[in-house]
Amino acid sequence: MLISDGTRAFALAHRDEDVRELALHAKPNGDVDLTAALEQIAGWRAARAKLPAWAACPDVLYPPHLSMEQCSSEATARYKADVARRIVAADDARNAADGAGAHAASTLIDLTGGFGVDFSYMARVFDRACYVERQRHLCELAAHNMPALGLPSAVIVNDDAETYLASSPDDAATLVFLDPARRDAHGARTYAIGDCTPDVLGLLDRLLGVAPHVMVKLSPMLDWHKTVADFTGHVHEVHIVSAGNECKELLLVVGRDACAAPHVTCVNDGDVFTFLAGEDSPDVGAADVDDTASWRHLYEPNASIMKAGCFDLLARRFAVTPIARDSHLFVSAEPVSGFPGRSFTVDAVATMNKKDLRRVTDGLTHANIATRNFPLPVAALRRRTGLKDGGDAFLFATTDGRGRHIVIRAHKA
Repeated sequence: MLISDGTRAFALAHRDEDVRELALHAKPNGDVDLTAALEQIAGWRAARAKLPAWAACPDVLYPPHLSMEQCSSEATARYKADVARRIVAADDARNAADGAGAHAASTLIDLTGGFGVDFSYMARVFDRACYVERQRHLCELAAHNMPALGLPSAVIVNDDAETYLASSPDDAATLVFLDPARRDAHGARTYAIGDCTPDVLGLLDRLLGVAPHVMVKLSPMLDWHKTVADFTGHVHEVHIVSAGNECKELLLVVGRDACAAPHVTCVNDGDVFTFLAGEDSPDVGAADVDDTASWRHLYEPNASIMKAGCFDLLARRFAVTPIARDSHLFVSAEPVSGFPGRSFTVDAVATMNKKDLRRVTDGLTHANIATRNFPLPVAALRRRTGLKDGGDAFLFATTDGRGRHIVIRAHKA
């Protein structure tokens, strides 16, 4: 038993109370491990926002803080499951076309199971699913939690990825998933693929022997172009996944066949923008700085688009014009629907001339200030304007195509 019935009951009874107050003043009976109970309460509190479906299940047990911090959110785990579902469906379609039957039994192997969030969502897509994890306490949690979450048939294996791969036959799975640990032996964060554990690039041939499809979750800090190149032509899909306009992960789908131009998907909540790597995107030029009266609508791309850097392609697709090459802000005379990011209506445009700036900020006491390709940080601009944070007005400070520093006042469309 991972925790006693008394410890679990104490955690359930007190989970809405302040953890620090409980740590100082709670006097549980002898059957209660207070440290374990407080860990469960803290885990459940984190899960309410990050994993609401798990938090709604009273039988789920939670790991120490670091594992909770590192695990995927429910939103990003569901996204991986959607990608896996499409891969399985495509395999079924190919099998049917080849006369091999409508559906071959599918298998998932998660080689870095962790707390099991990604596994729990992807496993439902497959006929069989195997969770592999080198840390015994996480395996014990998974063995308890998976049946509680409706996955009683999940296979739990306490082993490291390399050893498990070495003993696996070719074509043992449909999809292998890895989320390499991005911390070194001292607990410090790492970002380069070669510094993560296990070494995906070193294991790539073996991974592709075990399964025709490999999905790898990597740090959003990585340059996706270089990462694709590191996999030497085997990357079929790149997914830049954001939630709440914060870039969460770089997700790759790797296959046995060579692929010269992977399909790239930028996703942020409901916004999806797709293109082929290397897709022709000539410079669309900058907005006319002498005709700011036509700058009636302003657009700010979401975090995934920013990470992808596909700004010229974005401008062509949505018929918007960049304010300048490095501004990463776009304008149009007519409103554009479906833009993957935030849309605003422009109220005024000013230079940094003191009188001109006063004209733009006239009547404001509060504003949301952002800078793009601008020499001053937000704090300095806030001091110069005397505006407090908040309100309905937005000020975007940037540099136009002529090199002038300008401020755009706008409100949400």
